[in-house]
Amino acid sequence: MTLAGSVPELRAVLELQRNPEKAAGMRGYMRDQFEYLGLNSPERRRANKPWITQGKSAEAEDLLTFAEECWEENEREFQYCAMDVLRAGAKELEPKHLPRVRARIETKSWWDTIDSLGPWTVGTMVTSHPELSAVMDEWIDDDNHWVARSAILHQLGYKERTDGDRLFSYADKRGGDTEFFIRKALGWALRQYARVDPDAVRAYVEDNADMLSGLTKREALKHL
Repeated sequence: MTLAGSVPELRAVLELQRNPEKAAGMRGYMRDQFEYLGLNSPERRRANKPWITQGKSAEAEDLLTFAEECWEENEREFQYCAMDVLRAGAKELEPKHLPRVRARIETKSWWDTIDSLGPWTVGTMVTSHPELSAVMDEWIDDDNHWVARSAILHQLGYKERTDGDRLFSYADKRGGDTEFFIRKALGWALRQYARVDPDAVRAYVEDNADMLSGLTKREALKHL
């Protein structure tokens, strides 16, 4: 099986577990922005396992084409399946592929796609290709807040490898933002970094208390 062109097969598998009652609840939770088949995360990942396995050894073109085909489907589960597969094969993606990943960020955008694509696809690409850090430094200033959120979250899984100075510089730039999803992302990223360097995060929040929103400060200090 190749990933590209396999979405009809994926649909056949997912349709077997369609649950209209759960789909209605999911649609409501997401403010009626997207249609759902009604599969929860464990169900979806079990159904998607052959595609995830294939993604681990797939070539970049196959990964990206599959994701683009999934993005064309109405039900949100297809975008989730695409993100699972992209995460599995993200190490195969090169800097030249970043515009196609950004197109996924900018299409059918909401926190659920950004919170996967940012850390686990873009973040992996930056780890593999450190020169992409300069692109993140551009994204943080982007007018599209989903692109900026992706930049904020790209280090979320880095743990001890987190560039604290870069994270704090992003907070400097967007700390006064009125957009909820930017404020939330900053708090989340700072909270994660606090697991590595709690004193640095505590000091940053204290020093910038007047600039940062209450939401960002609460999230950043939640476990301190």
